[in-house]
Amino acid sequence: MIVANPPRSAAPLRRLAACLSLAAAFLASAPAAALTPPDTAARQAYLVDLTSGEVLLDKDGETRMAPSSMTKMMTAYLTYDALVHGRTTLDTGFPVSQTAWKMGGSRMFLKLGSQVRVEDLLRGLLVDSGNDAAVALAEGLAGSESAFAALMNAKARELGMTDTHFMNASGWPDPGHYTTARDLATLATHLIRDFPQFYHYESERTFTWNGIRQGNRNPLLYHPVSVDGIKTGHTEVGGYGLTASGERNGRRLVLVVNGLTSAQARNDEPTRLLDWAWNSFKLYPLLHKGELVEQAPVWMGAEDSVPVTVADDVTVTMAPADRNSLHVVATLAEPLPSPVHRGDVVGKLRIDYDGAVRRTVDLVAGADVPASSGLTALGQRLGHLLP
Repeated sequence: MIVANPPRSAAPLRRLAACLSLAAAFLASAPAAALTPPDTAARQAYLVDLTSGEVLLDKDGETRMAPSSMTKMMTAYLTYDALVHGRTTLDTGFPVSQTAWKMGGSRMFLKLGSQVRVEDLLRGLLVDSGNDAAVALAEGLAGSESAFAALMNAKARELGMTDTHFMNASGWPDPGHYTTARDLATLATHLIRDFPQFYHYESERTFTWNGIRQGNRNPLLYHPVSVDGIKTGHTEVGGYGLTASGERNGRRLVLVVNGLTSAQARNDEPTRLLDWAWNSFKLYPLLHKGELVEQAPVWMGAEDSVPVTVADDVTVTMAPADRNSLHVVATLAEPLPSPVHRGDVVGKLRIDYDGAVRRTVDLVAGADVPASSGLTALGQRLGHLLP
């Protein structure tokens, strides 16, 4: 009997150590003690290095919380999406309804019945944290704020914000309006990566409308801590919060804090946490995009094997003290069934350090291997069965 589909088993990649020679170099002379994350006064805190994907600090990052005006990041995201896809333009004028005009809290001070350009509304949203600007954008893009909230929730699901529900565009308090610090970090990541052409709006320090000049409520934009965004928030139930991002020495961080007790704490605590992350960790390259990791056997293929690689550079962010605990494990199913297509996921690369799994990266096929046919296929099958 000819077995057409042999059992597949996970096998370690035999040449991984050679491919990770750079990792071996920085393992030498590693200090003995690992880094302990700092305590924080924030009720929730989540800090991630976007360059490597490493989560550097997680304090109740999956606990539901009121996002307050950090909600406006999603309002901005949907506005950017509409701009990119031609559903509006920066010069399009949106009307200011009575609903938008009468919004309380932080405001852009829109005039009832006026037409305001989308670009000005964006600045009012992000610099002034205008609740009126948020409603005007929501109504202009979706017809009503409730319809816009439905779009917000659909986009949240699409982006992987798994424990978020929006009731409005501004962050106005509502029992059904919640998110998590991790979800806000996910949203911030998408804002930065999906719409880099608009990210400069998050950095503007001042905006003047109707003769009223307002400063950005993000205190870190005024300090030399390398921060260039993104959004503050404050309500009685949520406390003082901030989603911040910045880049230093080639590493971009995203920090979400919430539940702080004062505006001063919102200035001091994020500054301390970001400085800690930039100063305490370093970025180490492990594999380059397209670098050969292994030649994996292929079952019933026109070629006996296929090169295995990674689709993107693989880097790790760690404290120098954690280097001696780095452990990289790569597995794949051998032999791979043909046909194999370039880019197919054929295995996993697991990166551990300090006793925890830090990242899992897909291993992919580096070439196409079509299925064999005719007598060649029959010979391969017999060769598999006969000793």
